[in-house]
Amino acid sequence: MQSNILRPRPISNGMDKFVHLHTHSHYSLLDGLAKIDGLVSRTKELGMSSLALTDHGVLYGAVEFYKKAKKAGIKPILGVETYIAPGDRKSRESGERYYHLVLLAENNTGWKNLITLITKAHLEGFYYKPRIDKELLREYHEGLIALSACLSGEVNRALLQNNFEDAKKIALEYQNILGEKNFFLEIGDHPNLPESVTLRERVIRLGEMAGIPLAATQDIHYLHKEDAEYHDILLAVQTGSRLSDDDRLSLKADDFSMTSPEQMIEKFRDVPEAIVNTVRIADRCNAELELGKILLPDFAKPEGKTANAYLRELVEERIPGRFPGAALTDEVRTRLAYELGVIEKTGFADYFLIVQDLITWAKAHAIAVGPGRGSSAGSLVSYILGITDIDPLRYNLLFERFLNPDRVQMPDIDIDFADTRRDEVLAYARAMYGEDRVAQIITFGTMAARAAIRDAGRALGIS
Repeated sequence: MQSNILRPRPISNGMDKFVHLHTHSHYSLLDGLAKIDGLVSRTKELGMSSLALTDHGVLYGAVEFYKKAKKAGIKPILGVETYIAPGDRKSRESGERYYHLVLLAENNTGWKNLITLITKAHLEGFYYKPRIDKELLREYHEGLIALSACLSGEVNRALLQNNFEDAKKIALEYQNILGEKNFFLEIGDHPNLPESVTLRERVIRLGEMAGIPLAATQDIHYLHKEDAEYHDILLAVQTGSRLSDDDRLSLKADDFSMTSPEQMIEKFRDVPEAIVNTVRIADRCNAELELGKILLPDFAKPEGKTANAYLRELVEERIPGRFPGAALTDEVRTRLAYELGVIEKTGFADYFLIVQDLITWAKAHAIAVGPGRGSSAGSLVSYILGITDIDPLRYNLLFERFLNPDRVQMPDIDIDFADTRRDEVLAYARAMYGEDRVAQIITFGTMAARAAIRDAGRALGIS
């Protein structure tokens, strides 16, 4: 490395607060061996104050990471290594499908914009990967700091082709989109990877040519150097290959573990400003998540009525349908008064009104609806409103299993709609409550012990 490209200078600016700015876990890709608990504890063990999580194209680990880092006294830097479409995100043309770009939330505005970008990447730009484009980045760039990413970054692709003019043009475009102080050329140090060595030299030169600052990062795929072998097996499982295959994807040629502050300073001794910038970026990133707050849309109630009052009115209106005449006993009344009191205390009246509205609409349109499952069957209010079809008093079902006044958490009502007409219910929900208030969720798949042993055995060539 030529040390005269950028003159070394004394390192300052709080190096006691050293950080790791760029950590991949890749939950969706079987690419990251390290788990959040391990990342956080290792960061603390090495005496660092901040850690960034930048999964590929998703924010799946962000909330868990934020909570655990905060608990350990580590500043969590929320980010993502996003996929950038080469043109319009909605285009499905062949050729280059996407580039990488690291985005970090500087503040809460940046965090909200990250969420928006990743949502739109999945809903509008999904083509092999969830992609955004530069038009979208211009619209939602506020509060974000960007790094030029790895070998797959758009700037770096041009540099690897030794095309400095294009690389400079691309880098300045990103700087223009994000703001002069918000775009950095990412520089790593992997001396055993020829492409990485070539890129490192060219990134430093580009930084000098374009006047764009460098930021030192370490691409982390596992915690300790000795974990490299296990990570290699994980990659073989991911790619469906064997360790004995010559042309398979592998990262064993270099170290992708979490490095100490001392190691990082040594790695970047020729460009200490890159280290200083890393610390400065970490100091700037201060997004705070407001967790534990109930976020429910308001149910459209008759004018002048509160959710609690309208819920009581609706229950009274529908009681005869479930408990006609003498069936309406003191026991029913007592239980009903208790449940309504808990619902009012916990602030979930709108939730019950929304759920009953969806079910009432579905039944009115001859869409088959299940009788209700899980702990919601213990709610008399749910039974009277038609949300469930099981009388909890008859079967001695406990309301507290569903909603507990001493441990307030969102109630969970499992509802089954006919598969063939579920889309109609979703369309009604979007029309009634707004596109931005209706979401569909996914389930995370995990590797159980038996499957893990079978997959690892296959990668190792064991029958």
